[in-house]
Amino acid sequence: MAILVTGSAGRVGSKVVQRLLDEGNLVTGFDLKPSVINHRNYREVVGSFDDRTAAANAVEGTTAILHLGAFMSWLPADAEKLHRANVDGTRVLLEQAARVKPERILFASSGEVYPENVPDYLPVDEEHPLKPRSSYGLTKLLGEEIVRFFERTSGIPATILRFSHTQDAAELLDPSSFFSGPRFFLHAKIRQQENLGNTAAVQRLMAVDDGREALVVSRNENGRPFKMHITDTRDMIDGILLALKSPKAAGRTYNLGATTPVDFAEALPLMAKMTDLPLKTVDLPGSGVYYETSNARIREELGFDPKWTIERMISEAAAARAARAKVA
Repeated sequence: MAILVTGSAGRVGSKVVQRLLDEGNLVTGFDLKPSVINHRNYREVVGSFDDRTAAANAVEGTTAILHLGAFMSWLPADAEKLHRANVDGTRVLLEQAARVKPERILFASSGEVYPENVPDYLPVDEEHPLKPRSSYGLTKLLGEEIVRFFERTSGIPATILRFSHTQDAAELLDPSSFFSGPRFFLHAKIRQQENLGNTAAVQRLMAVDDGREALVVSRNENGRPFKMHITDTRDMIDGILLALKSPKAAGRTYNLGATTPVDFAEALPLMAKMTDLPLKTVDLPGSGVYYETSNARIREELGFDPKWTIERMISEAAAARAARAKVA
C-alpha cells in the first residue's frame, strides 16, 4: 500500500511510519516539522495541514490516509491555533483526499470529545453523548464531523479512533516529560499550575514542597484520587494498524486505549518504591480527573488486545530513569 501518515514526526506517528515501512509499504509523512526517518520507501512533506499546496502534495498517489497529526493545547490563548490545525487542516486535507480517492481514511480523534471528567455514565462507551469541555476536544469533534461529511459525499470509507491519553513507558518517570512531568512530579506540577493561573492549586502544592524532588498523588477537593487511562504507545500502534487493515472497521468509531484506567492511589506508591522518591498527597480544588472509558467495541470487533499494563510501563520507566541517571 501507499499510505499517508500525518503527524509523522510525533510520538505515535513516527512509530506507525516505521511499522508500515517494516511491513513493506510505501509511506509519505506529513508534518509541520521533519522526522528523522530515512528509508528508501519513505518520502516526506513538511508543512501545515491547512496549506493546500502541501496537502495536495502529501495525498498524491496514496491508497490510505492515517490522519494522526494534531495540535494539542489546553491554553485559552491557543484556541485559534487549535482550530486552524485541527479543523481547517482536516478540512483541507480531506478536500485533497477526495480528489485522489484513497481506499480508506483513518482519523485520530480523542476521548475529549466526551465530557470525560463529568460523564453521564461510566464506563464511557462510543454511544455516550458528545459534549467536549475543552477547545481541543471541540476541535476533534469538529474534525469527526468533517470526516463523516467527506465519507458521505466522496464515498471514501472512514474509521474514527477516539484516542486514550498515550505515552511512551520511558516518559512516565521523566520530570521533563510534557505530560508525565506535571502529572506525577511535584515541582513540574507547580510550574504547570502557575502557568495556568490556578493560584489555589499552587498554594496547596507548595504547602507540601520541602525543596526535594517528589512524586505527588493528586486527589480532588473531596480526597478522591485521580483516575484516568494511560495507554502505551505500542498498544496504540497495534490498534491503529488493526483498524487500518480490517474491512470491519470501515464506517465505524472506536475508543482506542488501555482496558483498565490508572488509579493514582495505586500507581504512585509503586513509582515511589521503584525510584526511592518521596511521595506527597495533595487535595486539589475542583472535581479532579476521574473517568473510565470502555474499549470493548474494538476488542470484540477487531480483536484489539492491549499488552502494556501500567505495572509493566512503570517497571520499564524505572529502568529508563536509572539509565538516564548513569549517563548524567
